[in-house]
Amino acid sequence: MQKAHYIRLERVSVWCGVVLMVGFLAAFAIGHITPPMSPTESPEDIVTFLKDHRTGILTCVALMVLLVPFEYPYVVVTSLQLRRVEGGWGLLSMIQLTTGVVAPLGFFFPLAILAAAAYRPGLHSADVLSAMTDMFWLMFVGNACIFVLQVWSIGYASFIDHRAEPIFPRWYGWLSMLLGVLLIPGAFVFLNQTGPLAWNGLLAYALPSVAYFIWKIATPWVLLQAVRSEEKEIAETAEARPVTV
Repeated sequence: MQKAHYIRLERVSVWCGVVLMVGFLAAFAIGHITPPMSPTESPEDIVTFLKDHRTGILTCVALMVLLVPFEYPYVVVTSLQLRRVEGGWGLLSMIQLTTGVVAPLGFFFPLAILAAAAYRPGLHSADVLSAMTDMFWLMFVGNACIFVLQVWSIGYASFIDHRAEPIFPRWYGWLSMLLGVLLIPGAFVFLNQTGPLAWNGLLAYALPSVAYFIWKIATPWVLLQAVRSEEKEIAETAEARPVTV
């Protein structure tokens, strides 16, 4: 593959992450998924919610199905940049790749359950719809921990890169470590129905959500700089290569 075409594909892959973030925000707003309902809502209130927002929820899920594939080129280009840090495929690039491939399923499967609940809300009992909605929120918020190792693997790369200008800047490394920590409380939604560790709580939902979107803004920006530095390295290598007659 020509180097110019390769760099162009990398840039397009980075922008896939931006498309994903903007699309997620739009889909969640359309589906009335944010802010979350309370875990203490009655089954009757849940049925009312599903009926009132049926079209929005199903539209949200359809959008997410269309958007989730954009995660994969974004994940791959991130691992390719980590590969530059490690000098080849290594632990960090492989951790990022494998967690990045699995992570979108943490969105899709819970949303599919919510879609099934909203698809024919008049057909099922309030108890069944309540249980399905519980499954959605517990998985949707609780699965935030899937991203922790992914975030940390990219951030840690900035600490082991000894270039004068690291591919991933040091500030991004520290930011990633902090954001990874903020994603951890989501795991405790399985133990709480009220308070900051419930699925609508400050620690389990609000802070991890903010952390995720900060990461989704910072990472594409850093990746674009990394692709630019790779393009520069390729050009310098081509110039330094002796001309054969």
